[in-house]
Amino acid sequence: MKTESGTTISRETRGLLLGFCGVCMFGATLPMTRLAVLDFDPLAMTALRAALGGLVATLALFIGGAKWPERRHWPKLVYVALTVCTGFQLTSAMGSVTVPSAHGGVVLGLLPLCTALTATLWSGERPSLGFWLCSVAGAVLIIAYALRQGAGSLGAGDLWLLGTVLCASTGYVASAELARVMPGWTVISWALAANLVASVPAAIWLWPDNLAAVTPRGWGAFLYLSLVSQYFAFFVWNAALAMGGMARVSQIQFLQTFVTLGFAALLAGESIDVPTVLAALAVLGLVLLSRRFRVEGVRKG
Repeated sequence: MKTESGTTISRETRGLLLGFCGVCMFGATLPMTRLAVLDFDPLAMTALRAALGGLVATLALFIGGAKWPERRHWPKLVYVALTVCTGFQLTSAMGSVTVPSAHGGVVLGLLPLCTALTATLWSGERPSLGFWLCSVAGAVLIIAYALRQGAGSLGAGDLWLLGTVLCASTGYVASAELARVMPGWTVISWALAANLVASVPAAIWLWPDNLAAVTPRGWGAFLYLSLVSQYFAFFVWNAALAMGGMARVSQIQFLQTFVTLGFAALLAGESIDVPTVLAALAVLGLVLLSRRFRVEGVRKG
């Protein structure tokens, strides 16, 4: 790919740019979840958004004429369905009941480290020692921040968010591996479609009695979570991870903290205190430093 000036943009750079776009979409997830749980029960919202996303994904697969996945791909697709399409939504919703989205945005800064670790174990990428030191330092900063905010202990909301980190990081890697052999948009589409087996019965069982009382703000947040955070953002993110390398692109997720802080103030009206800003700035510095270190095993283009 070339710019107007004729400069060639490398495959890795394109992956990083796409990754930043995905991070901006994902960055609004916690503030939107915080708004949605004001009107929806967390369990009901998880089931409803998974069902809606699955129906839209099924329609997209039909219109797009997507080929049926090979049998060998189904175990990973099912894993993506369990982690990204259900686990992430449930744990983030439960965490948002008690933890402000700004706080949650900092805790989710653990995602890059966990994604890089999973990519190393599953996909053969080999980050350098300097890269790992930056990632671990970022994780330590975030844990220290969470402990400080929780008066020396991790609250229930923090534990739910750690579950969110586990679901997202492993699900991201499984999605990215599939995106190397399948069109990226079909990966999340098939996962959501497969998840209908569980999400539709769950949605019927947990159907809220007070849907008429849901505010326009609640519906807007619900639709964003169902269609953007859970679905369309993954089109971009899967392509970014497959193109730029999972360990490298995952580091952009540290910037998601800033995006979440901005949306927390703009959408949820949360006040952002000085320790939160300082923690986010410190992590950003480590992200920039990590860019100086190599990650072997990243495919070039």
